[in-house]
Amino acid sequence: MAGALLMAVPQPAVAGTNLIKNPGFETPGTDGMPHCWERSGWGDNDFTFTTTADAHTGTAAMKVELTRRLDGDRKALITESAACAPPVVPEKQYDLSLWYKSTTPDTAVTLFRHDATAGWQYWTDLKTLDMRGSWTRAEVRTPVVPPGTDRIAWGVSVFGTGSVTTDDYVMEEVTPPAPDPVCTGTAEECAKGRWDVLPVKNPVRSMHSVVLRNGKVLLIAGSGNDPSMFAAGTFTSAVYDPVAGTYKTIPTPVDMFCAGHVQLSDGRVLVMSGNKGYPSADGRIGYQGLKDSYVFDPATEKYTKTNDLHDGHWYPSATILGNGDVISFGGLKEDSTGNVTAERFSAQQGRWLPMNEVNQTWSYWGLYPSMILMQDGRLFYSGSHTFGNGTPGTGASVYDYDANTVTDVPGLRKKDERDESASVLLPPAQDQRVLTVGGGNNESNPAANRLTDIIDLKQPSPQYTAGPPLPQGQVDTGTGKRPQTGDEGKMYVSAVLLPDGKVLETGGGLHDRADPVYEVSFFDPVTNTYESGLAADPVPRTYHSSAFLLPDGRVMAVGDNPGNGTYNHNVSVYTPPYLLKGARPKITSVIDSEWNYGDVQRITVDRPIAKAELIRPAAVTHSSDPNQRFVDLPLGVDGNNIDLNVTSNPNLAPPGWYMLFAVDANGVPSVAQWVHLGGPPAMAARAEAGAHAHDFASALAAKPKKNPKKRDSAPVSPRVAGCDRHYGTANVCVPTAFPPQVAATGKARCGWLKAHDYGRLKVNGKDDPLGLDRDRDGLACGKGDAR
Repeated sequence: MAGALLMAVPQPAVAGTNLIKNPGFETPGTDGMPHCWERSGWGDNDFTFTTTADAHTGTAAMKVELTRRLDGDRKALITESAACAPPVVPEKQYDLSLWYKSTTPDTAVTLFRHDATAGWQYWTDLKTLDMRGSWTRAEVRTPVVPPGTDRIAWGVSVFGTGSVTTDDYVMEEVTPPAPDPVCTGTAEECAKGRWDVLPVKNPVRSMHSVVLRNGKVLLIAGSGNDPSMFAAGTFTSAVYDPVAGTYKTIPTPVDMFCAGHVQLSDGRVLVMSGNKGYPSADGRIGYQGLKDSYVFDPATEKYTKTNDLHDGHWYPSATILGNGDVISFGGLKEDSTGNVTAERFSAQQGRWLPMNEVNQTWSYWGLYPSMILMQDGRLFYSGSHTFGNGTPGTGASVYDYDANTVTDVPGLRKKDERDESASVLLPPAQDQRVLTVGGGNNESNPAANRLTDIIDLKQPSPQYTAGPPLPQGQVDTGTGKRPQTGDEGKMYVSAVLLPDGKVLETGGGLHDRADPVYEVSFFDPVTNTYESGLAADPVPRTYHSSAFLLPDGRVMAVGDNPGNGTYNHNVSVYTPPYLLKGARPKITSVIDSEWNYGDVQRITVDRPIAKAELIRPAAVTHSSDPNQRFVDLPLGVDGNNIDLNVTSNPNLAPPGWYMLFAVDANGVPSVAQWVHLGGPPAMAARAEAGAHAHDFASALAAKPKKNPKKRDSAPVSPRVAGCDRHYGTANVCVPTAFPPQVAATGKARCGWLKAHDYGRLKVNGKDDPLGLDRDRDGLACGKGDAR
C-alpha cells in the first residue's frame, strides 16, 4: 500500500543542456547553408532555402518555401554526421523545441535516427505546426530511443505551398521517472501473466468479434457453422458487457457466418456478405456467399440493411481507407466460384458503389486476404489468408487502387503454407512494419510452421526478411499434451496489439481444425524478439477462435470449433504482467473527445507517463484483422498536463473511434478513454490530400503484374475448405489430407478420427474415397470397418 501511494506522487522529469550545435543558424557554413545544417527533401515541387535576417533572436533564421507542389516535401535538417548530429542514449527520451512562423498548415517536425549498423534512416513525424504570423514556440518529446541508435537529426518539413521560418532550436535529454516496481500477484503471474476462465459462457457460437466504441463486444455467430440452425433460419449474435459480465442476444437478420466486418468512421460496424448456403452433401457445390450487407449500431444494438454488394463474398476482406471508405476483395460468390470484383463502400454516400464506379483489376485474392492500408493510401497484401494457397507470384504484393496495379513483393517464406497465419501492422503505425506469424495449408495439411517474417514498408523496395521462429509450447494431438518438437508451429494464431507496444501471440493449432497448441508469447517490435513461456490459455483456441484487446488493457479470447463440429463456449481473459506491477496511471481528463487530424489535444494524468497512443478497436475473425493498428501520439509535457500530437495523415489513423492509452515508464497502461478521430468531412478531406506521406515503397523491384482480362469469377474447388464432404454433415470437416504421420489406410484414418472425437459418420452417397466404410453399411469408422 505504501508503495502504491508513493507511486502516485507526481515527479517532474529533469531536463538537460541543449545538445544542438549552431541552434540559431548564426555560424555560416560552406555550402550556402548554416554550419551543421543541410537541405533535404524529395518529390516534384519548387522550393527555396534562405538564411534570413528575420530572426527570433540574433541575426539569422532559416526559411524554407514551396511555391509549387505536386508531391513530396522540403526540409532543413541537422546535418547527418558525427560532427553535427546530437548523440543520444537508447532507452532515453528528448525534448525538442524551436521557434517558428508559418504561412502554410502543411508543416511537421520530422525526425531521423542513425543506427550503428544500418546507418541513417527516417524515424517519425512528431508534430504538425499550425499557421502562425508571429514567432511561436513549439515543443515535443521524442519516443524512447530504440536500441542501436547513437545519433538523431531533425528539423521542419514543408509539404504544402507556403513558407516556414524557424530559429532557436533546443534538444534536451529528459527521463520520465519510472515508478518503483511492485508485484500485485504471485511471482509467476507477475512474470507470465494470468488467464481466468469466466464463469458465464458465451451464449452463441461466435465466429466474429468486434469491440464497440462503448467498450462492449459484438459477437457474431450467424448459423454458427451449424446446418440445422441454418435450415431453421436461426441466426444469432450477442453483445457482451465486460463491466457487468453479461450477454445480450441480438436478433440477426441473415446468416453472417463467415462474413466480413469493419468499424466505420462513425463507430457503427459494417458487416458484408455471409453464408447463402452450405456445401452440398455430394461435395459438388461449396459454400455460397451472400450479397447482403448490414450496419450494426452500438447505440441501438440493431442491424440495419444497406444496399447489396455486387455479388456474394463468403470470407471477404474489409479495409477502411483514409477517407473513411471501405474496400473489400475476395471470397466466394453465390455460385461458390471465386469473386474477382473489388467492392467499395462510400462513407459519404453510405452505400456500396456500383461496380462501374470502382476500379477493377479482376484479380482473385482468395479468402480473407489480409489487406493492410499503407501510409500513402496503397494496400499491402501480406500473404495471410484462409484456406488453400496464396496468390500467384511471391504471395505478397502492393495494390495501388488509383493506378489499378498489383506489384509483387519478395521474401515471404513458404508462401503456400500461410493459411490461417496472422499479420499485423507493428506498433507504432508510423514505422510501417508488418509481422506475419505462422500458418499452414489446409489442402496438404502439414504440421503448421514456426515462420515469422517481417517487412519494412519504409524501404524503397521492401521485402520480407526472416524473423525469429515462433516459440513452442504444448500440443494435444488427441492423446494428451506433449511438447512441440522440430519445426512444429501453429495456424489459427491470434495476434493482439497491446498498449505497451508489444504484440500478444496466442492460440492456434498444429493441423487444420485440430491439435490445439497451448503457447503464448510477446513479440517486441523494438528488439524483434519473442518473450516466450507466458501463461497459456487453458482453453483450446483453434478454428473460429479470436482474441482481442479490451479497453481495460486485458485480452479476451473466445471460440474453438474443431473439425468434429463441436464448439467451445468458454471465454477466457488474459491479464498481462503490466497489470500486475502496481497502481496504473490515470487519465484524469480529456479536454475534447472529438479529434481532428494534425490536432494538439491536451489531457491530464495523475503522474508522469512515457508515451500515449491510439489503438483501433478490434474487428477480428479467422486470425484476420487488417485494420488493427497502434498510432503513436508524441508528447508535449508540462507537469501532469500532456499535449498529444495527432498525425495529419489519415492513412496512418483512418477516421473512427479509438482507445486512448497513457503508459508509464514501466509499460503500465491506463484504462483507455474513447476518442473520435476525423473532424468535419472537409477537414478530413484536406488532411488526406495534404498529409505528409513519405516516398516509402517507391522503387519496387518488380514491375506491376498484367491484370487479367475482365471476367466473371475465378475457378475455386468446392473442397477449398479442406473437407471431404463424402462423410458427415456440413459442419464436420473430415480432412481431405490427413496429417503426414497418419498412414494412408482406413484403420489409421479412423484411429485419428476417433482420437479427435468424430464418432461414426454417415457416408454421403456411394463413394468412399478415404476407405473409411470397409463393410459398406453407410457409416464410416464403425465396428465392422475396424476389422
